[in-house]
Amino acid sequence: MAIQILPARLANQIAAGEVVERPASVVKELVENSIDAGATRIDVDIEKGGSKLIRIRDNGSGINKDELELALSRHATSKITCLDDLEAIISLGFRGEALASISSVSRLTLTSRTQAQTEAWSAYAEGRDMAVQVKPAAHPIGTTVEVVDLFFNTPARRKFLRTDKTEFGHIDELLKRIALSRFDVAITLRHNGTVVRQYRAADNDSQRERRLAAVCGSGFVKTAVEVSLEHQGLTLRGWICTPDGARAQNDIQHCFVNQRMMKDKLINHAIRQGYEASLRPDQFAAYVLYIDIDPHQVDVNVHPAKHEVRFHQARLVHDFIYQAVADALMQVAEAQIPEMAPSSEYAGDEATSAHADSSSSADDHSRASRHGSSSAEPRGFASSGSASAHAATDYSESSTTAWRPQPETAGKSREQYSSSNESTGRPSARGASAASFSEAPPSQREQRAYKELMTTPVVPAQALAEAPRAFSTTPISPAPIASTPISVGHVDKGLGKALAVVSSKYLLLQRIDGFALLDLDAAAYLAVLGQMQTASSEGLKAQPLLIPQALPASAEEIALLAQHEDLLQQFGIVIRKKSATQVMVMAVCQALRKHNLQHFVPALLAVLANNEEQASISVDQLADWLATQATQKTDAYGLSQAITLITDLEHCWQDKLAGYFSTLLRPVDVAAAIEAFKHD
Repeated sequence: MAIQILPARLANQIAAGEVVERPASVVKELVENSIDAGATRIDVDIEKGGSKLIRIRDNGSGINKDELELALSRHATSKITCLDDLEAIISLGFRGEALASISSVSRLTLTSRTQAQTEAWSAYAEGRDMAVQVKPAAHPIGTTVEVVDLFFNTPARRKFLRTDKTEFGHIDELLKRIALSRFDVAITLRHNGTVVRQYRAADNDSQRERRLAAVCGSGFVKTAVEVSLEHQGLTLRGWICTPDGARAQNDIQHCFVNQRMMKDKLINHAIRQGYEASLRPDQFAAYVLYIDIDPHQVDVNVHPAKHEVRFHQARLVHDFIYQAVADALMQVAEAQIPEMAPSSEYAGDEATSAHADSSSSADDHSRASRHGSSSAEPRGFASSGSASAHAATDYSESSTTAWRPQPETAGKSREQYSSSNESTGRPSARGASAASFSEAPPSQREQRAYKELMTTPVVPAQALAEAPRAFSTTPISPAPIASTPISVGHVDKGLGKALAVVSSKYLLLQRIDGFALLDLDAAAYLAVLGQMQTASSEGLKAQPLLIPQALPASAEEIALLAQHEDLLQQFGIVIRKKSATQVMVMAVCQALRKHNLQHFVPALLAVLANNEEQASISVDQLADWLATQATQKTDAYGLSQAITLITDLEHCWQDKLAGYFSTLLRPVDVAAAIEAFKHD
């Protein structure tokens, strides 16, 4: 057979085989053209699932009369003009095949008016003849494209269409994704004359959350964590679900690259890897993520339907996405560590007041339920100065989200708190879908043993006053607490038994010589200081950053870092010179992993420069400063958190801990209270 040029109609129909898979493909191409034209309102009318009619109307810039006929030709586009444009595409469409391909398999009418024109013009093309007829029409500024009788001249393609309901479902799902990609565009969807979806333009966070809930459901919003990370021109932002919001199918997985819908394997793999330690194999993550990157660093012309992209620095993008997701989940997990409730005896003293305040607590509970979430903002990412994660916590009975006692609920007993199995990390028995995958609940014997282990013995007042072996017989002086050091002559080397957290900042301890309060902020600093002081003997282990961070630095600061390189490496801090004006943070120690490096490194340089003027900084001085920087203070400590803290203190300092008792501990005058009871 001789080689010949294909007729234009046949070439367009072949191209239509790639561009027009089903009615949803037509809607995608036309809506993307409307967005590229600057439309802020798009109306989509569908009849019989799109096989009968697809009408897309927008208020964009429109098409000039002289270009209407050209717009229906193959490879006609206004979005690229040269090869340089192809290497940095910022528009959604660019190939110029959509309108020509669609018109070759349907009856297409293109009506448009620009702001400069006083009247609108309409172009009509039918698949078989491909002849374009232009005539005047009535139309506001913008464009309307009507596609009638799709595949009317290609019956082989038409018979592969599904039912009207199925085809419309694909269109509905497509517009959901487009609605997530452009919050500033209002979209209305009608099917057979009935309004099915109406996405209003969102200008603020509240409106964006409403659109997010309309597309992904309120359940996703309640367990959503907002992520934001930026590194060297690469930005990741959006929402990811916590493990509590995991789904049984991957129906809420939306990713956008430069506002273009994506189903890219590299991106999906990075996100799955970030969730690897948080989800079971039968669970799927839910997320809505936006990746913004320099258009020169990404090639979007690698897939017929433009669903996949190719990154020039694929490994960097993969690790960047993985770190953002993994760090966000880790920070949320730390912010939602389940706290142990007070002991039954301690809580029992407040049972009356807790019952009296039940109405106000119920009101607060209902307000939390109506709002759907409670925001918590964990610390920033290790590799970025602009990172945040907002954890949404559902206070419903079947919620498996970690619970932190609030002031109005602090009097609840352990039995109430344990009813949802949160103290053991198991999902509530009321959540059938979650409980079906969990292990069996503890037996009654195990529950009794657990209660006995966690119960604080009640010592009668008489025994408290008369038993010389249990407590010191010498009353503690009722001098001001701040100036009264605790006696260390008759105490054990440890801190004692933790009883309860007082005023969210202090831990009540039972010791051999009586009761004492421990300053938890001071304990947190001392625990980090103990880690830092091992630098002089063993050295701290450097933990490489997944993505090294570049920071600006002057020539003097670069020289200062080189001078103290050995000292910094003792603390696991590795900073290399990148250029004459930049340094690269390669690794930090574990205690500094969550620190904001963009603030930490300049502060470190200032400390080194200040001590350079006076005298060379010592290991102990640097350890003390780093401990101050790395100490993570908490507004409200929980009992389990406090127990972990004092355990770390005793393990780190051992026999040396007694030397810090005067800083950490203050005595509680129990004897004076007992005497007051006797006189009353």
